[in-house]
Order: sequence, then C-alpha cells, then structure tokens
Amino acid sequence: MAGGITDTGELYSPYVGLVYMFNLIVGTGALTMPKAFATAGWLVSLVLLMFLGFMSYMTTTFVVEAMAAANAQLRWKRMEKRKEDDEDDEDSSSGVSDSDVLLQDGYERAETRPILSVQRRGSPNIFEITERVEMGQMASMFFNKVGVNLFYFCIIIYLYGDLAIYAAAVPVSLMQVTCSATGNHSCNVGDGTKYNDTDKCWGPIRRIDAYRLYLAAFTLLLGPFTFFNVQKTKYLQIMTSLMRWIAFILMIILALIRISRGQAEGHPSMAQLSGIRNLFGVCVYSFMCQHSLPSLITPISKKRHVNKLVLLDYILILAFYSLLSFTAIYCFRNDTLMDMYTLNFTNCEIINVAFIRYFLGLFPVFTISTNFPIIAVTLRNNWKTLFHREGGTYPWVVDRIVFPAITLIPPVLVAFCTHDLESLVGITGAYAGNGIQYLIPAFLAYCSRKDTQLVFGTGTVNKHLSPFRHTFWIVFVLIWGFSCFVFVTANIVLSESKL
Repeated sequence: MAGGITDTGELYSPYVGLVYMFNLIVGTGALTMPKAFATAGWLVSLVLLMFLGFMSYMTTTFVVEAMAAANAQLRWKRMEKRKEDDEDDEDSSSGVSDSDVLLQDGYERAETRPILSVQRRGSPNIFEITERVEMGQMASMFFNKVGVNLFYFCIIIYLYGDLAIYAAAVPVSLMQVTCSATGNHSCNVGDGTKYNDTDKCWGPIRRIDAYRLYLAAFTLLLGPFTFFNVQKTKYLQIMTSLMRWIAFILMIILALIRISRGQAEGHPSMAQLSGIRNLFGVCVYSFMCQHSLPSLITPISKKRHVNKLVLLDYILILAFYSLLSFTAIYCFRNDTLMDMYTLNFTNCEIINVAFIRYFLGLFPVFTISTNFPIIAVTLRNNWKTLFHREGGTYPWVVDRIVFPAITLIPPVLVAFCTHDLESLVGITGAYAGNGIQYLIPAFLAYCSRKDTQLVFGTGTVNKHLSPFRHTFWIVFVLIWGFSCFVFVTANIVLSESKL
C-alpha cells in the first residue's frame, strides 16, 4: 500500500508517540483557558476540566478500537479477494461448469456468516493496527450514506471554526502588541486598562482598523496556500513545538514568581454558572485529538499498552492545564485576563525584558501562522471528498478556484466581523467539537463492534477493545453529547434574550 491513503509512515517508539499526542492536544485552546477558568470559577472549572478530560480519554479509546476493527476488515477483504482469485484460477483450469454459483455462494457467506477458520488462523494479529485508516474512511466503512455525510458536515464545520480562530488570533495579537507599543499606553496591555475597538492606535487609525488591516495582510500572505498543496516539514514542527513550550514554561514561571513575591492580584470565585458555556467549549476544544488519532497512533511501533499510554498523556495534560490556569487566575485579576493569555505578559510590570514581552505577545503569530495553511488544505480536501463521485473528476475551475475559495472566504468573514476569541473557541468546541469528540467516536465504536461480530463471529475479541467495553458507556457518551447540544443552545438563547 506504499503511497496509498493507508500508508503508515515512519515508525516511532511509544514515548515519542506520547510526546506527539501531547503536542497535538495542547494548542490554541490552552491560551484561552485561563480566562474561561476565571469567568466560570476555579472549582466549577476544575471539576468540569477533569470530567471532560475523562470523557475525551474514553472516546479516544473508542477511536483506537474502531481503527483496529477497520484494520481487521481490510485484512479480511484482502484474504477473501485472494481466496476468490485462487478459486477462480482452479475452476478455470479444471473447467468446472458451476464455478459462478460456487463463487457467488462463497461471497454471500463472507458477507453474512462468521468465518471461523479465519478467526482461528488470524485472531492473534488480525486486529493489529498497521495501516492508517482515517476517520473519514472508517465512517465510510461502518456508517450508512447519511452517517457519512453527517460526519463530513461535522468535520467541515469544526475546521471552519479552527480557521476562524486562527484568522482572528494572529491579527488580535499584532493589534494588541503594536497599538500598545505606541502612544501613552506603552507596555500597558495587561495593566487593567480596557481599550475599545474605536480607540486610537496610530494617528487616525483606530484599533479595529488596525485589526482589519492585519487580517487583510494575514489573508493575502497565507490565503494563497489554500490554492496549492502544502506539507508540514519535520523541522517546522520541531521549531513550532520548541517555541510553544518555551512560551508556556515562561508564562507559568513568571506567574509563579509574581505570586511568590506577593504581587498576585487574582481573587477568583469558586463558581459562576454564567461562564460554564464558554468553559465547556474551551475544554472540549482543548482536549481535541480524535480526528488526528489515525495518523498519530498507527506509526507507534509497539501498541500493546496504547490505552495506558493515552491515559498517561491525558493525566499529564490535565495537570498542565490546571497549573497554567490556576497560576493565571491567581496572578491576574479576572477583568484583566485577556482572551489570548500570552498578551497578559506584554506589560512592563510583569516582565521588564523587552525581548520576552515581544516573544510572548507575538508567540501566536508565529505558531498559528504555520498551522493555518495546513488546516485550510485539510478542509479543502474534505470538501472535495464530500462531493466526489467514484470515477468522476472536477473541472479545473471547480478544483483550483471554487473549493479553495469556499474554504478561505467564510472564516475570514467571521474573523472580520468578530475577534472575540473566547466565544469563537467556545462555540467551535461546543458544537462541532462535541460531535467529533463524543458522538462520532461513540457511533464508530458501536457500529464497528456490530460489523466485527457479523464478519468474524461473536467469540472474536478485538485486542484493542476499549476498557469501556460495556454498551452502557456508548449510550452514556451519546446522551451526554446530545445533552451538551441542548444545554449550550439553551444557554445561548437565554443569554441573547437578556440583552
């Protein structure tokens, strides 16, 4: 399958896989979490963070189980194909007249009855995850046509939200740093001063004008990549990961130093129910990895303890999120915490080293800008896959112009209309993220288990079966996912009706 869609890629050790998963999950969502913690209260935030971390871990094990089932299905189909080819060769050489009838009967048995001989021969290895089967391919294997279309709708909405967040985060960071470095409010991004979008930035240029100018420049510089193919190089990944960890460690250390010196200003409340909606969306967004698990898990060389490895990753991530958020809410007053937490460290009182201030203030610009083209190309390819018909090709204009345009324009328009990052992350996580993280993995686990029993028999055990193997857990996740949709929607309607 070299060069195919199930290509595994270069293998790496389980511990390297642990680092990759950590880097994948800890991203933009972590930068918006401190403010979400402050608005919802520390106790509510901690409980919800732990619960959603547990739920995300559960559905991650569902996806791993479905990946193993998909690998088994692919192996089984290849074995059946080879068997049919061998039988066809034997029948053609012997001249048996009823070969067509026998082949048809064999095909029907393979589709409707358990094949015990295959189970005995292949049960130790048939569920081994050696081929990369993406979520879209698993959806097409285990879902009906409606389910496949709903899957692509959900992933497309999520990627649109991702792009809108990225398109807003970079101009916001540039606006805050450059506007605060001029005039009478130099160094005072995090000093508690509240700036309006209509405040002056440079001369007659207002802050909102500066934001939109930066958004236009961002779109012109990175938008064209949507019309071509881009690849994330190994060295670019290493560089962005290194910058991200330097930035996170710096923020935690600076906040701890300020707290230890008795300069902390934060007095967070225990609970504020009005902030739960955004906190929920931010937490879901911050634990998102399910859509990338096939590319992440498949190259791990030894997968015997993959579920324990994933559990360790989630514990480390939970500890990191708690440390980052608690140091933030006790170091800064609730009303001074920025949507993008890095901007709180561009104040001279927090750090008097200019290089560190600008490094943290511009950190999202460098790291997010490298991800934007990759997410855009992924979204464009999902659009193509959704409308693709077997054997058909797209006209040049549709392929090279229409699909890239419908990928790029909507998120840029959303970013043009609003730069409220907390709301963007919250809505993206609460809706599309809810579907990808909860509903789709639960349905994949349920449908893959049914297909496995149908093809291999009820006695066959998937070696990567989720620890949450009882059907109760699938039902629980589905009820939770649908309840979240209702809760978030009702919360938004009630909030809007009060305005």
